[in-house]
Amino acid sequence: MKHRIVVLGAGYAGAFAAGNLARRLSPADTEITVVNAEPDFVERMRLHQLAIGQDVAFRKLADVFAGTGVRLRLARVTGVGPERRTVAVTGEDGDGELAYDTLLYALGSSVAHHGVPGVAEYAFDVAGRSSALRLRERLAGLDGGGTVLVVGEGLTGIETATEFAEARPDLSVALAARGELGAWLSPKARRHLRQAFDRLGITVHEHTGIEAVEPTRAIAADGTSIPSDVTVWSAGFAVHPIAAAGGLEVAETGQIVVDRTMRSVSHPDVYAAGDCAYAIGENGRPLPMSCASAGFTNMQATAAIIARLTGREVPTTGLKYHGNHISLGRRDAIFQMVDGDVRSKSWYLGGRTAARLKSGVLKGAGWGIAHPTFGMPKRKRRLATAPDRSGVRVAA
Repeated sequence: MKHRIVVLGAGYAGAFAAGNLARRLSPADTEITVVNAEPDFVERMRLHQLAIGQDVAFRKLADVFAGTGVRLRLARVTGVGPERRTVAVTGEDGDGELAYDTLLYALGSSVAHHGVPGVAEYAFDVAGRSSALRLRERLAGLDGGGTVLVVGEGLTGIETATEFAEARPDLSVALAARGELGAWLSPKARRHLRQAFDRLGITVHEHTGIEAVEPTRAIAADGTSIPSDVTVWSAGFAVHPIAAAGGLEVAETGQIVVDRTMRSVSHPDVYAAGDCAYAIGENGRPLPMSCASAGFTNMQATAAIIARLTGREVPTTGLKYHGNHISLGRRDAIFQMVDGDVRSKSWYLGGRTAARLKSGVLKGAGWGIAHPTFGMPKRKRRLATAPDRSGVRVAA
């Protein structure tokens, strides 16, 4: 009787995790299934480039997992039933249900509207491929120029604004920031950021919270009207309420509350990785939603799953946030290191060297996805015990 491992989501966390599990567990004992709504691996960190018109190639997940033993189910997850150990899905084959013995929940996140009127109806975002393509089509229609307002001063907002301004100098690009632009950066890095914005001609509206979005403008908290042919909403991310609806213990953010090994505190046969995991880092604070966090949490989750299934001691991997890579167009970037309290260190790297480093990070992540099992070692670990399917969970 094979142990059924189901991985929900094939983003940075899910795809890496599935490959690692297939690499290290014997196929004689395990059956690994990945459920993903799209047939391709989507490089989320490059969606702002896709939106502005760049050619971004996407890898077919069928090709990624070919020869690895990982089964791919193209379907959208509609619910989880942790008491029955099932996942409800819908796809081209209609509605269905998958049973599991171990579940790795890695469905990621989507754009957070924060209840702001007009965002859902009139704003665009780069949180998913379909929404980025929708934005791409809209921007292509502004062939005679136009105004673009990016809302949000986080990494996504900064990268989107600078990429758009560099690639489309005919556009008038602005960014609305609730606070000070780059306030979390070191003074020198903040100066570099402002110089980049000045060089690219980006208008910055600091201390400006947007409280409504309309077809041709955005309304600030003080009533100021900011003209915008296209409003790009990048004011944070939110997770899908599926986990909470299924009865898993979640934080106020909707993320699954996990222990140090990424195991659900309410359902020990469920693990979470990536944006949907409420994981506490080594500094005692929740890890931020980011590609780096996806890497840390998926490594810890897979290490814990493998150790528990094979009767070994569960190792712990580092959960420390080291810093931020921020692209400022294609030829400029900032690499800002942070300390244990996530405060920016005085040292930073900027300019073309930082841009090359960021490009290397993106290429490295892409290579890792294209080679999920890193060569499939000859010797794999056998399971210590057969799966318990009595309906009663047994914590390892």
